[in-house]
Amino acid sequence: MNQENPYVKQYPEMMKDKTVLYCHGFASSGQSGTVSRLREVMPGAKVVAPDLPIHPEEAIALLHSVCDQEQPDLVIGTSMGGMYAEQLYGYDRILVNPAFEMGETMRTHGMTGTQQFQNPRQDGIQEFYVDKALVKEYKDRSEHRFEGVTNEERRRVYGLFGDQDTTVDTYGLFHAVYPQAIHFHGEHRMNDQSFMHSVVPVIRWIDDRQEHRERPIIYIGMETMTDGWQKPVSSVQKAVRQLIEHYQVYFVAPATDYAAKTAWLEEYVNVPAWQHTIFTDRRDLLYGDYLVSQQQEGDTMATLLEYGSDTFKTWEDIIEYFSRLGGQ
Repeated sequence: MNQENPYVKQYPEMMKDKTVLYCHGFASSGQSGTVSRLREVMPGAKVVAPDLPIHPEEAIALLHSVCDQEQPDLVIGTSMGGMYAEQLYGYDRILVNPAFEMGETMRTHGMTGTQQFQNPRQDGIQEFYVDKALVKEYKDRSEHRFEGVTNEERRRVYGLFGDQDTTVDTYGLFHAVYPQAIHFHGEHRMNDQSFMHSVVPVIRWIDDRQEHRERPIIYIGMETMTDGWQKPVSSVQKAVRQLIEHYQVYFVAPATDYAAKTAWLEEYVNVPAWQHTIFTDRRDLLYGDYLVSQQQEGDTMATLLEYGSDTFKTWEDIIEYFSRLGGQ
């Protein structure tokens, strides 16, 4: 873990020996903070991050050329780069706050006139000019969104949308075409915390699928996660962050409490709970490796860790138990 920033942690095995292509946002470059995060978090991966030309047709042509040469295992695009990444069909992709209506976004947010690059670029250019003709170029390129979508593409693309993004809101556009649309806690520009808690779990899902990797399964009864005021109990969020690094974690709630439990998980667990929640009154039928529960379950098909018992009084006890197992 980075001692200067406790949120950033390295995962040497994630995307190891694979290539990740990053498509940056408007007025940025391949030397953005997100690129630094990617390289720090995934030291075993090759992260390719070209400076994108200002003219969109030149940018998409460059990206196709890079894809042909590098054959990336994963493409990640943010904002404007998310618009481009969606159009790179044939690759696993993560789109973060994608600006699918880039021309309109430029107009409404005053991205015209002389603009300064936010990060250094290899050509040394520090500013550029946006006129109506360039805005139209972006509008024209935006119209190519979703042109190559197939059922296979729908499986390969994730969209992540910040719930505090005041710059771009294209969740509805994306979700109408792609089913894997997820809200995360964050603004338009990701910080270290939103990146680690939102993007990294999705990278892990993709890496696991590519490697046909099956992790041990942990089911967590939601009664072990909340206190009397429906707030997270001590250390449970820390436990979830650590457990998802080595296990497939699912959250289990009563079948009759769907709306309230879904809202709670979205608030306090967020992205890791997406499609990882099971509503059932028959926990004895859950097939997996471990079940953390406060209920008396009787016979189960998973090793029962009884939360609140002498052995597992707190979530710190459960964290220690799994740390000794080392992912087994």
